[in-house]
Amino acid sequence: MSMGLILFIIMAALEIALAVVSCREAADKKAWRRNRLFVRLAEIAIAVCAILLPFGQKWRLTGLLVTLAVLAFITALVILLRRNKEEGGMSRGRTVRSCVMSIILIGFALVPAFIFTGYKGLPVSGKYAVRETSAILVDSSRTDPFESDGSSREVPVHFYYPETAESGERFPLVVFSHGAFGYYQSNTSTYMELASNGYVVAALDHPHHAFFTRDTDGKTVIVDMDFMNTAMNLSNDMGAEKLYALYTDWMALRTADMGFAVDAIKAAALTGTVGYGWSVPDKNADDVLTALGLTDAAKIGLMGHSMGGATSVELGRTRNDIAAVIDLDGTMLGEYTGVEDGELTVRNEAYAVPVLEFNNWESYNDTEEYLAEGHVHPNVQLIGHADAGFSVNVRGTKHMDFTDLPLLSPFLGNMLGSGERDTKETLTLVNSLVLKFFDCYLKGEGVFTAESIL
Repeated sequence: MSMGLILFIIMAALEIALAVVSCREAADKKAWRRNRLFVRLAEIAIAVCAILLPFGQKWRLTGLLVTLAVLAFITALVILLRRNKEEGGMSRGRTVRSCVMSIILIGFALVPAFIFTGYKGLPVSGKYAVRETSAILVDSSRTDPFESDGSSREVPVHFYYPETAESGERFPLVVFSHGAFGYYQSNTSTYMELASNGYVVAALDHPHHAFFTRDTDGKTVIVDMDFMNTAMNLSNDMGAEKLYALYTDWMALRTADMGFAVDAIKAAALTGTVGYGWSVPDKNADDVLTALGLTDAAKIGLMGHSMGGATSVELGRTRNDIAAVIDLDGTMLGEYTGVEDGELTVRNEAYAVPVLEFNNWESYNDTEEYLAEGHVHPNVQLIGHADAGFSVNVRGTKHMDFTDLPLLSPFLGNMLGSGERDTKETLTLVNSLVLKFFDCYLKGEGVFTAESIL
């Protein structure tokens, strides 16, 4: 039983007990308010104890405490203002309504404890402590297609990098792109593992494709609902022409974001300064320069989940400064070249950059059936034409198991797609292969091999 459910049961029981006692004893309003304050203070004490206890510290109970404190304050204020007034009895109907409303409010305040686990990441294997910082890149050459005021396209970038390094030491750069309506923290465990082993990771947000992010004005930018609805309801019933147009638009926007970020980070790493186009909060200025100063602009890898994986693969094909690419369970949408006889056509060209793809078990079996029907799949086509292509299919997994989401929120993970295999086990396996792959192709360490089915 989760902490959230335990707290809800205890506090609901207190509310019901108050209502039962009040109804049986026909308490006057003064006595009822005093009892109400006592119950509220008891609930606050229980919530505080839950946070202070070692097993309860991970639960997100701030909202509950604030709600209870406000309700207790209001109750105490009412008692103070009406302390000299005789107000008669408290009706049963009003008592029951108060009980029900209090339980509903407590339930809403406990939502984070029901949904989120307080996940703090997985253990890392590297020797470096990891720091984080962020900035926003402003691409003045592009207007944001989702904005109506002609404003420039912005790309938030979040750095994970070794806290300390020897003088003159530099580390390979890995740029990460999240999935459709994802967000930059989707694979924090992977960033931390890489950074602890001597990498600078730059996790991007794609505004309006990200579930939420912030712009240079500090405004929260949420996912575009039309994009979200379309991405969630993709179907062959839309027709190949419609699908190809969507894929082309999405890849154009995202590869431009990612390419711009790579260019900006490379230039800043080489010059040691952040120039025009960088929006850096004063509190982050030193940390951003430190991260850039540790970046080896000659060793760049790309990585992403889902649509972010497709973005990474597509950009890896079009640039000559990318040394390795990883696709975490993403259909390689950029490999579609058009429509012929009502079907999407797939690129039939060599892929020169070493590439590693991961597939969930459901997708792997669907692809096998798809190929058996005589179709061509973009991922299979590209891996088969890559100079160094690797495909890893993980048993018992679904799409979100290649992100941290099921560990942060099993509820959301199951809703969006989490398999029977333990996600912690899956991510530990995936992160170890990600590190091994980049060590091989960005650092020149060892020879990369991986089983096709794990």
